[in-house]
Amino acid sequence: MSYAFEPLITAVPIIDSHETFPVRRIYCVGRNYAEHAIEMGHCEREAPFFFTKPADAVVVNPKSIHYPSITNELHYEVELVIAIAKTGFEIELSSAWEHVFGCALGIDLTKRDLQTEYKKKSRPWDLAKGFDQSAPVSSIIAFKEFGELNEVKLQLSIDDEIKQSGNINQMIWSIPEIIVELSRHIELKSGDLIFSGTPSGVGEIKKGQTVSATMNAARFDLNLNFTVY
Repeated sequence: MSYAFEPLITAVPIIDSHETFPVRRIYCVGRNYAEHAIEMGHCEREAPFFFTKPADAVVVNPKSIHYPSITNELHYEVELVIAIAKTGFEIELSSAWEHVFGCALGIDLTKRDLQTEYKKKSRPWDLAKGFDQSAPVSSIIAFKEFGELNEVKLQLSIDDEIKQSGNINQMIWSIPEIIVELSRHIELKSGDLIFSGTPSGVGEIKKGQTVSATMNAARFDLNLNFTVY
């Protein structure tokens, strides 16, 4: 059997490796930091909910990103991204880390005005989250390089002005808990990426502005820097 045309494979580079990580699906966790949940008008703790982006929304280590169409309010959300290596369904909390290949720094770009409009009409907001280049990510650092994560600092600046600053120890649901909950609904497979939620301080990016994001842990530093045009 042959393909009618070559299938598109989205892949993310792996730090210190000649291999790349092929992306199967992208899952995102909503409102996973208490302060962000409050700023979005919700209570601090509730069961995690998930939405998706298409795999080809990923853009790796971009230098520039085109301001998307049909929006006047593009928002940034800096996040730790979990890369899954091992297939699993109904994963146990004690073994959740065994399914992790590594992590990356990511930004969930959102057409906030469209999302708000869709929410008011009780409609799905896929088009507000899953547009082209809506998932900038850094290269992936492998799990063997860092082990289990409890303290990771996230920061995002617009034109050198700090807008978001947080730590994954502020997550409502930890990385293992996210994996467990998501795997109750869907079998996680090698190649899945999970955007784990964003700290408070989300806001607007305007044309011509530069986005700089960092993720710092005891054993690694990751960054993203791009201009929106």
